[in-house]
Amino acid sequence: MGISKTRKEKKKMSDGFKGFASPADDKKFRLYIKNNEVDKLIKEYKKLKKYQKSSIFEIEKISGQETKIDKLINKYGIDSEAIE
Repeated sequence: MGISKTRKEKKKMSDGFKGFASPADDKKFRLYIKNNEVDKLIKEYKKLKKYQKSSIFEIEKISGQETKIDKLINKYGIDSEAIE
């Protein structure tokens, strides 16, 4: 009996995360993103990561100059959830 009970519990757990909204509410929200826009973001992200690894970035950082990364943080802020 304990085994069948465990299987039922596993099935219940494996249904997935459904959040706090009812299934009817989930169907109302749709998000469409163009692939070329995502590609542009990825390309820009890769450029910034490469820049962060460069010696030019380190020199600017040590000398106290404002780097491209600092400018972006000042413009858009920093996401508190990204730090956690």
